[in-house]
Amino acid sequence: MSESTTSSGKTPVDFWFDPVCPWAWMTSRWVLEVEKVRDIEVRWHVMSLAVLNEDRLDELPADYAENMGPGGTTWWPVRVVTAARQQHGDEVVGRLYTAFGTRFHNEGLGVNRDSIAAALADAGLPADLIEFIDKDTYDTELRASHKEGIDKVGQDVGTPVIAVPGPDGEQIAFFGPVVTPAPQGEEAARLWDGTIAVASVPGFYELKRSRTKGPDFGNL
Repeated sequence: MSESTTSSGKTPVDFWFDPVCPWAWMTSRWVLEVEKVRDIEVRWHVMSLAVLNEDRLDELPADYAENMGPGGTTWWPVRVVTAARQQHGDEVVGRLYTAFGTRFHNEGLGVNRDSIAAALADAGLPADLIEFIDKDTYDTELRASHKEGIDKVGQDVGTPVIAVPGPDGEQIAFFGPVVTPAPQGEEAARLWDGTIAVASVPGFYELKRSRTKGPDFGNL
């Protein structure tokens, strides 16, 4: 995915997300805002916090580990998104992610069967896709999508992973940006321009500060 333009002639931006993560949700709304003010096209991909953490469950808090472990609710949305992609094409991924994020985060409903069923209806997708929440039918494809994003950015990250244009047209991947609330308008454009600026510097790896606020969904 290192091509310099999409079929529409826009700059491709690849975005890996886990629907359960509120921080990935904030970043995704920012990058959609950037689509309005910069000549980019976002391409959506699934990654999985459950896969990322499966080898260190014993290091996690008990309730977090339970959700991440086999059969845990963290698996449910990524399995449904992957099934939707396999059965209905890449174009449904972003639409279903928006439906999930709106239900899980903006409306505060969390990850459960009712919110997943409602999101599928919101996205205009078949209700029977909910059957895949506890099926490993497409886990090979899920893990391949996850690996693609992690291979670009490295293991010491979470979600989201975003791959943007770097030097010589090659994509550079980062974790983040982590931001709240999601910037809009010119503020979104400035953050995008800054992201492209740091990606253009060979050897740039990280900027970080401690978070002092939780996700703010008030403007979404």
